This record gives sequence, structure tokens and C-alpha cells, in this order.
Amino acid sequence: MIERDTDAPIPVGRVVATELKPATPHQFHFWTAIESQMGIGAIVRVMGAGSREPGAGESEAAGRVVHGVVTDGFAYSDLLTPLHDVAGADGDPVRATEMPTVRQEIRLWTAAVLRQEPEEPLQPVPLGQVFLATDADVARALRMDAYLHSAAPTAVPVGLYTAGGLEAPVYLDADFLLGPEAAHLNISGVSGLATKTSAVEFLLASIFRHFPAHKGRVAAVAFNVKGSDLCFLDRPGHLDDEDRRRYERLDVPAEPFAHVRYYAPFKADGVNLNTLRTHPDLIGDVEPLVWGLPEVLDFAEVLLNRDDIDAKADAFIDFLADRVLGRDFDDGFGGRHRVQSFADLDRLFRAVFDGLESVGRGEMWRTHHIATLRKVRNRLANVSTRCKGLVADDGPSSDLPWGRFEDRTVYVVDVANADPLGQDLVFARVVSKLREYLERHDLGVDTVVVFVDELNKYASADGPETYVKKMLLDISERGRYLGLVLFGAEQFRSQVHRRVVGNAGTQVFGRMDADELATPGYQVLTPATKIKLATLPAGELMVRHPHFTQPIFVRFPRPAVLRGRDGVERFPPATDLPFEDAVVRLLLRQDRTLAPNRIRDLIADRSVDDVRRAVAAVRRTRPADVLSAFRRALGSRVAPDAPATAESVPPLGHLGDDPY
Repeated sequence: MIERDTDAPIPVGRVVATELKPATPHQFHFWTAIESQMGIGAIVRVMGAGSREPGAGESEAAGRVVHGVVTDGFAYSDLLTPLHDVAGADGDPVRATEMPTVRQEIRLWTAAVLRQEPEEPLQPVPLGQVFLATDADVARALRMDAYLHSAAPTAVPVGLYTAGGLEAPVYLDADFLLGPEAAHLNISGVSGLATKTSAVEFLLASIFRHFPAHKGRVAAVAFNVKGSDLCFLDRPGHLDDEDRRRYERLDVPAEPFAHVRYYAPFKADGVNLNTLRTHPDLIGDVEPLVWGLPEVLDFAEVLLNRDDIDAKADAFIDFLADRVLGRDFDDGFGGRHRVQSFADLDRLFRAVFDGLESVGRGEMWRTHHIATLRKVRNRLANVSTRCKGLVADDGPSSDLPWGRFEDRTVYVVDVANADPLGQDLVFARVVSKLREYLERHDLGVDTVVVFVDELNKYASADGPETYVKKMLLDISERGRYLGLVLFGAEQFRSQVHRRVVGNAGTQVFGRMDADELATPGYQVLTPATKIKLATLPAGELMVRHPHFTQPIFVRFPRPAVLRGRDGVERFPPATDLPFEDAVVRLLLRQDRTLAPNRIRDLIADRSVDDVRRAVAAVRRTRPADVLSAFRRALGSRVAPDAPATAESVPPLGHLGDDPY
């Protein structure tokens, strides 16, 4: 790294203006020596006539000073046409190096204006000397001084500006990254090379370190939707000396997240967790995510096919939620029910169908047609089947710690192996609950960052209007007022809904695909900037932020956490345990002193559903005496019910001809 004497800076170029390439208030051109360190993305400072460096006690330089960023470069010689060079070498490239006179060559650069001082009156860039930026120049050029040195700083490091031998920290304004002035971040780039997940992991670590104290408490909810990307945030990764130096330069701890909580649904057996974090050393940190009828019924719009479920079905679902769920309910045929689970709801449906048959095939029940009842019953039964493990037919639920979120904690919801229907349900319900608690100021933290990958899938520009897309639009448009911030990532920004990416106050770009760069959304970039974007190395990003009038290239260190694929190699997932062994493991998580054989004796010859419900009850209540509580939850030994010999409900007919 080159050190410069800031007391006597050496100019590297000079602004030129011609009739064809004039200097304007937003753009200028300058030349440098051939061996200059100038390059695309470099920040420069232009000193106009009468300008000077600030003296002691002065906050800015006297005279006009212009800061700019290089957006394009050109090389010229004195040739009028290429034919002259070919003729001078007699058509032989080898003889061209033997020419007695070396042709004159110059380097001309185009720069976009970042900031002018004074800002009024706005004038064309003066024909002055050009200097490479210093740390102070970078801060002033990007207007970071307004929030970096204020009475209540809101600066959050995003990376290092590295150009021209300089390495200067670049900061984002927390008020424009996390609200309330603006909010949300969107990051785009090709898969595997743009380091999108790594960039978000580093930025979260930076936020946790530099989140302003006057803004309260902050947490993050990350949805792991593919593989093992976010399964090892609490495990240290490999960092070299250069990475550690960059962490120190940015004042971010080079260590994994100190507080991470993992949640994953069960597999269909109800006892083995559906996640890749199942190594014996890690499985104890994963909490089950299991929901029942009360949690699911509120989000029927996510789960039910809108081609099948009409206004009548919606009305009946609302009736179940308002009048039946969790209440003592009279079915109208002499039976009383308390519906708290899918199993209870199915018993209610059977009682209603039997009652309607007993009174002569009646078609209406509580103003609802029997066909509507059958339709809703079949759709809800399909949900508990397709999402088995996440949605429980019976037994208590296990959820995120609503109202007890902790400061500087990452909550990872692993749905990578869940059914797409289950992923939609998890996302919609978690985001809705976050909004509900933040509106009441009862979540435990003041700001929540929600990280969602694969926005091309969940908020596509040309896809159907799903409930999940509506939720993403709602976050992007109104979440900043609540402290609900969306960090979204995708491969193709042009294929994500315009309102989702357009409402992102900060936009980040990793290595981009050439076809993506050819779409209209990138027309504002120069050809040279596009070429640099298409060849960015891992760890370098282009950042757009409300305070930056032009995109800026920055480097960030590798995340201090274990990468997903490395974590799977170091902590290979364990194979699924047999039912009895999985139950033993779940109970041992509650009490390490339990004797496995005593647990096996208790569950011998018991039905799988009874055992699963008992384990869920112990997990929810967390009693001091786990074994006694498990024994009570199992109850006395009873013979299993004999299977029914006949189904009292007639088979459901073809719904396409049903007027209801």
C-alpha cells in the first residue's frame, strides 16, 4: 500500500474540456500518466483555481472542490486511423516494436461527480488538478461525514474502498438501511460467485456491532431455503491474516455470531428434525417448529387453492376461527365439541355429516352448504398431510419465542427441506407475527432484519399474486415504519417484482451475468462499469445507497462463520434414528440424567400418536421432573380403538359440477 504525504499531495492528472468532451456539473474528463494507479471505480478530488487544502481549524478547503468517481477510461495515440500503424510496420506486428519512434499515448478518464463544495451555485467542474482521494476525501465524497461524525452517529461499515493504493472504510447510514428514513437491502448476483449470502452474513455482524444505541435493540430472522447455507452461523470459519486485518479496519469482531437459535420442522415421523444440522454435536441446539390448527387456520389463504376456495368457503373458515376454535361448541345434533386440533375438527365434521344424514340428507348446516363443508374438510386434511411434521394433527405446538426476542440474536428458520406449501406457510406466518408484535411494541426488540433468499421464486415479476408476494410487498412498502426490514437476495434482479426491489433503499450487486446486465434496469451504468460487474472477484461488491450519488465498489472480508458446504463436511448430518431412539434423544435434551431404558419401557407397546403427543407436552411445559411429566402425559395403558368398519360420510363427488 502506497503512503502519501497528505500535507503536500501530488496531483495524478488534470481536467480537460473540449468541444466534444466538455466538463459539466455532473461529469468531467481528465488525463493521467500511463503508469498511473487510476482505474474504474476510483474516487478522485479536483481542486479548482484558488482552491487549497484546509488549514488548522478549517472544516473544508477554500475555493471549489469537486469529488468524482471514475466510470470509464480511454487510451489515445496520434494515429488518425489504424491503417497508419499497419503501414508503418509493413503489416508485420513484430516490426512494430522495432520502430525508431514510439508513438505518443495518453490515458483519458471519465468521472461522474459525487459532490461539489460549495454545493451552490452548481457549476461545471473547473479545469483543475486531479488528486487521488484520501480517507477524508472518501468520507466527504460519499457524504458519510453527516452521519459518521454527528452527535448521534448512525454509521454501519459495509466494506472497504480499495483503489489507487488507498483502503478506506465505507459506511451506510442506519437510518436509511434499517429505517425510518428509508430501509431494506437488495443484493443481486450469479449463484456461487456473487457471495450474496456471505455479504449478508458480514453485514449482519456489522449491524450487531454498530447498531446505534439510541435506536434500541435489534435481531434478525433468517429463512434458510436452500441446502445448509445458514446452518452453521455459530461455528467459526477459516480466516486468513488479510481477512482479520480487514475486520480490524472495519471495527467488526472476527468471530461467529454469539447468539443463534435454530428452528426446523419435524419429518413425517414426528420425531426426527427435517434439517441438515443433525450432527450429534449440533442437533441439541435445534428447536422443533410444529404448528397445529390454531396457527394454521389464520393463514388458510396461503394453504388453500384459490381456484377451489371461493367466498363461501372463506366465510366458513372465518366461522370456524371465530365461533368454533377453542370454544365449547354445540354441533346442533346433541353433541358438544371443543376444537383445538385437526383431530378435533375432523370429529366435528363427522358428527355434522352424520347428523345431516340422520335428518334426511339435509344440505344446510348453520347457513353453510354441505358441499362447502366437504370442500374445506378435504383441503385442510390435505394441508396436514402435505406438511406433516410441520403441521401436527394433534398435540401442542412449538413456535418461535414471540414476545421474548433477544437483542443481537439471529433466529434461523430452516425450511430448506420442507414442502413448498410448508415454506409458504412458515414465511407468511412468521412475517405476520413479527409485524403484529412490532405494532404492539411487544416483540422484545425494536428492529428486526428479515433475510429472504431466492426472491426470484417468492416475489417474481411475472408470477401469480400469492400471499407470500403480498407479504413481501407489504414489508417493502410499510415495514420501515415498524422496524421490520427486508434483506432480499436473488440471481436476477430484473425478474423480481419492481416494487420489492424499488423500495430497497440500499442495493448491492455482486458478479452479474452478461444477459442480466443487458436488461433495461442497468442502462444507467457505463459500459466499463458493466464489464467490471461481470468480472467482479468474490468478496467485491458494487453498492448504491441514498447518500451515494453514484455506485461505489467495496471489498468485504470473508464471514467469520462456517460456510454451509464446509459445515456439512465437518459436521456430517446423522441418519434418521428409529422412533424409540429419536424419542429418547428428544427427552434427553430436557434432562441429561434420564436413563434411556426407562424411557423405552414407558413407550413400549404404546401408539406412536400417544408417544408423540406426550413428548410434545413435555417439550412445551419443560417440567423439572421430565420423566414423571412424560409418564403422566402418556396416561394409563389402554387398548387401541378398533378400526371403523365403514365410513359414515359418503365419498366426495366431483367438485367441478358443484354450484357451491
